[in-house]
Amino acid sequence: MTETDVMRAIEKKLLWLACWMIHNANHLRAKDEIKVGGHQASSASMVTIMTALYFSALRPQDRVAVKPHASPVFHAMQYLMGNQSRENLENFRGYGGAQSYPSRTKDVDDVDFSTGSVGLGVAITAFASMVQDYLKARDWTAPRDDGRMIALVGDAELDEGNIYECLQEGWKHGLRNTWWIIDYNRQSLDGVVREGLYTRITDIFRAFGWDVQMLKYGVLQRAAFDRPGGARLRAWIDACPNAVYSALTFQRGAAWRTRLMNDLGDQGDVTRLIDSYSDADLAELMENLGGHCMETLAEAFAAVDHDRPVAFIAYTVKGWGTPLAGHKDNHAGLMTQAQMTEFRDTMGIRAGHEWDHFEGLDVPEKDLKTFLAKVPFFAKGPRRFRAERVAVPDLDPPGDAVISTQAAFGKLLDAMAKGDSELADRIVTTSPDVTVSTNLGPWVNRRGLFAREDIPDTFRDERVPSTQKWRFSPEGQHLELGIAEMNLFLLLGAAGLSHGLFAERLIPIGTLYDPFVSRGLDALNYACYQDARFLLIGTPSGVSLASEGGAHQSIASPLIGMSQDGLAAFEPAFADELAAIMHWSFDYLQRDGEGDPDERTWLRDETGGSVYLRLSTRPVEQPGLGMTEARRQGIIDGAYWLRAPGPNCEAVIVYQGTVATEAIAAAGRVGPDRRDIGVLAVTSADRLNAGWHSAQRQRANGNKAAVSHIESLLAPVPREATLMTVIDGHPATLSWIGGVKGHPTLSLGVEHFGQTGTVADLYHHFGIDADAIVAALHRLSCGRPIRLAHS
Repeated sequence: MTETDVMRAIEKKLLWLACWMIHNANHLRAKDEIKVGGHQASSASMVTIMTALYFSALRPQDRVAVKPHASPVFHAMQYLMGNQSRENLENFRGYGGAQSYPSRTKDVDDVDFSTGSVGLGVAITAFASMVQDYLKARDWTAPRDDGRMIALVGDAELDEGNIYECLQEGWKHGLRNTWWIIDYNRQSLDGVVREGLYTRITDIFRAFGWDVQMLKYGVLQRAAFDRPGGARLRAWIDACPNAVYSALTFQRGAAWRTRLMNDLGDQGDVTRLIDSYSDADLAELMENLGGHCMETLAEAFAAVDHDRPVAFIAYTVKGWGTPLAGHKDNHAGLMTQAQMTEFRDTMGIRAGHEWDHFEGLDVPEKDLKTFLAKVPFFAKGPRRFRAERVAVPDLDPPGDAVISTQAAFGKLLDAMAKGDSELADRIVTTSPDVTVSTNLGPWVNRRGLFAREDIPDTFRDERVPSTQKWRFSPEGQHLELGIAEMNLFLLLGAAGLSHGLFAERLIPIGTLYDPFVSRGLDALNYACYQDARFLLIGTPSGVSLASEGGAHQSIASPLIGMSQDGLAAFEPAFADELAAIMHWSFDYLQRDGEGDPDERTWLRDETGGSVYLRLSTRPVEQPGLGMTEARRQGIIDGAYWLRAPGPNCEAVIVYQGTVATEAIAAAGRVGPDRRDIGVLAVTSADRLNAGWHSAQRQRANGNKAAVSHIESLLAPVPREATLMTVIDGHPATLSWIGGVKGHPTLSLGVEHFGQTGTVADLYHHFGIDADAIVAALHRLSCGRPIRLAHS
């Protein structure tokens, strides 16, 4: 019994379990009225690759992003290794069961990278390798063995643009220890891929310095090519269109024979070669592509003796080994009951024993168990690490009387860079070519840019005056990126998983222009879905970036911050608010507690998460309020009274962000008794809204004492008082607050693209300046005119 024999038995078992798991979910288990799905054909094309990889090539330090549609094979493999339960497999794609696509946060098995949003699971492996190199350059731990960051890639995923953006970034940073294994089955959801795609793939990878390994022929085919007539058979295979090859695969042996004899039959060597195979053997030969040949795959993986990135292009058959093999409609196709019964018989599975670990295998159970117990990749058990939390030192806000939140952010980081705290050492910053214009320049000047080898600052060496010290070294703490926001969020995702992947804590901070959060939104969502931890700075924001025009002015980003799970969004107006939020954020990023809500706010703060700060370039006068504990807590919880409402309050001005100046000015002009006009400073509509919804759920479940922070704040405001909300962003960000207690509400904000101009021009144009607030209050405050103080 050879190792290859054992691995072929594993391959057979994984193919069966993956197909049965999907069949059970769609045909046997009670289900909803809609199709459950599960991709039997896409799983089948990956089964040999995953067997050869996991049971031969991988080491415990390696990390793998599994092709989304190969999820059933992954779960079947973990089930075979004792890391997944039968209950979860039986509930595949059901509530609480094994997930449709591998998930770090939803699955119980040992998922390295979540996948599902096509292409992102591929690209994050490159950034994880960069993070590994960054950690290796530090002296926090003893030298570690380099792990390979591996992606199992569907060939259709190569249509995704983020993959090619990633390749360029990898080239710039000297990418190492990265393997992408491409399941080249030449079929996508809607059909068969165009001819010659592999030549474009190879050209692109080689242009960026990758080693490209073409795994096209299996050992059976190579043996046939060495026989008389074999050269012509190989030439026919190479010239055969993808669609024809797929169709003949579906039609099986007799169809292969007819086509080959018609095209090649010569009454000589070729005819004798074809005639030497039975129909079944001929089909096996023609389907013995490199991606389905255990020996070919194992040899290719073992032969890599360098750390350059490698792209394996493994030819496969979609649906291999099943009745669906080769059919162009098999992507979402499912075996029928009759096909599954025939398939089960072919696999040697007895009815009622479909979930048995060793059913239908020729290898003795004892031998298989012995082999599985020694597989290196699984030898050390689950590889989900933990890292110690880093203490957060005090952050003192800059003392400027007039300053923007963006400038304050730069000064706060610069102050940290001057110090020697462990937190500062653990910070790694990154930005898509806007490092200086998002105020990371002072941090980078002090802490440097990262590269595995020293790169001198030529301008400095040539004595050319410059405010920026642009020196790269292994000690640097800034990772320079090109102007591609998808790469930014993928890098933040990889660095934000460092504690779980590599057992080392990083505090990643990424900055970008706030309107371009939308450019990388898919990757941002993907990073949050994995529970990556990072601090995102969106700046400059809103129409306050007046002279740049509508393309650089953000409208929807506050709503993105509110709706994105795993991301606590803030928009401070003042520098001391920002300092308090950043101090809290550095701790929040490191939390990993239970999900029970805090009974003061009903927020699940102990679980931790990432943080998004929406900052402005608009300098504003600082209020000089002093930082009491109550104000600090209100800033973190999402809002506090800048001016508490009086007993006869007719109106409350509710603002978020840099329009604080307009709200305060408007409040100062409204009478008769100015003390009764309330001004509510909102620092996080996201946290206020989340706490309100959470408290509502608590009350619905019987906890009548549950009161959210926003409900407590609005409790003293008379029901007939008007709420006037205002933000340099979409008005829906704050308009919901009127529904908390049923106050009449008018919401001011920005709903349309801006244009160039001054801040005053645009605030007036959009009706969010002090004059607009005052005029609106005059019209709407409980139907009674409000007397105005002199301007």
